[in-house]
Amino acid sequence: MDDEEARTRLLDAAEELFYRHGIQAVGMDRIRTASGVPLKRLYRLFPAKESLVTAYLERRDRRWLDSLRAATSTPTQPRERVLAVFEWLADWFTEPDFRGCAFLNAYGELGAAAPEIVRVHKVELHALLVDLTSDPTLADRLLILTEGATTVAALAPGPEPAHRAREIAEILLVK
Repeated sequence: MDDEEARTRLLDAAEELFYRHGIQAVGMDRIRTASGVPLKRLYRLFPAKESLVTAYLERRDRRWLDSLRAATSTPTQPRERVLAVFEWLADWFTEPDFRGCAFLNAYGELGAAAPEIVRVHKVELHALLVDLTSDPTLADRLLILTEGATTVAALAPGPEPAHRAREIAEILLVK
């Protein structure tokens, strides 16, 4: 196994374990066991747990935002592009391993010690919403709807929080 494969296996294991059980509940030995990567190589690739947490969140950020961008690029009308955010959320909320927002979960566990990518992710999500609306104030409101729906869905998984948020977004888009 080369370093790239080891890194991928470690990040796959870290993502599954951190997202399902929480960052603080999962130790490096558990990640080593789940990944099959020797401990010495794990620490060579990720010298501290914090570096693995950051890499996991950075990879999740790229994948999550790329998927959302793809979903919002398909509709041709600006209004429909905004509403596609909530359809995408509804699909995400019904995934069997859905556990809420990994970034808010990380912040909830680590507080001010959370990696900077947690804040960057929210800035990037806001920027995506600004791109869709061309209106920073509307994007602020849509961000709150998005985050609120995600939090509600984390407590009661299913598409309903996204559908309710979409209904509110439709009202905001009329103004």
